[in-house]
Amino acid sequence: MASCLQIADDERGHELELFCVPKHYENDLDRVIIPHGLIMDRTERLARDIIRDMGEHHIVALCVLKGGYKFFADLLDYIKALNQNSDKSVPLTVDFIRLKSYCNDKSTNNVKVIGGDELSNLSGKVSFVCDIVETGRTMQTLLSLLSECNPKMVKVVSLLVKRTPRSSGYRPDYIGFEVPDAFLVGYALDYNEYFRDLSHICIMNDQAKEKYKV
Repeated sequence: MASCLQIADDERGHELELFCVPKHYENDLDRVIIPHGLIMDRTERLARDIIRDMGEHHIVALCVLKGGYKFFADLLDYIKALNQNSDKSVPLTVDFIRLKSYCNDKSTNNVKVIGGDELSNLSGKVSFVCDIVETGRTMQTLLSLLSECNPKMVKVVSLLVKRTPRSSGYRPDYIGFEVPDAFLVGYALDYNEYFRDLSHICIMNDQAKEKYKV
């Protein structure tokens, strides 16, 4: 099982006043649950693990948009730094796919795949997929789609995995944090497209759910 940093269910997080939070979100958040600096440190370690495990291959890095884009960009920056400053380097190419499975704060059973027309290019190649995993069903749908392209190997790296009774039991190969079953925003995680511009991962309050509801 992949190792990760666990955030306990009773973790109270940190007061907003201790961090730089955009003023337009100050009344929408309860607390900071994962500060930006901790995200970056954990992401750097994941990059080291990927280089260690997959460094013998040319890798196709597949970003799941939109929630995974910030994690993906920072992870690639760390991999590039390791390529430049270590004896072991990884040839890397990049592709993108968009999945949509949310309406407001609820994950639906209908997973929409947008893009991915060129996924046939993965045939015979090694790839890792960056995303955020909640129930695991969305990722299982994507992995089923990717398997049709006959890749040599696919690994999944997820910044977050939620402990939720709705989980399918799926676990990624690399995990940054295991988190409580709360709706989290920030660091590109959104609620109806809001909060992507928030650096920290935070818990949104009920007032904000109504404020930004569609």
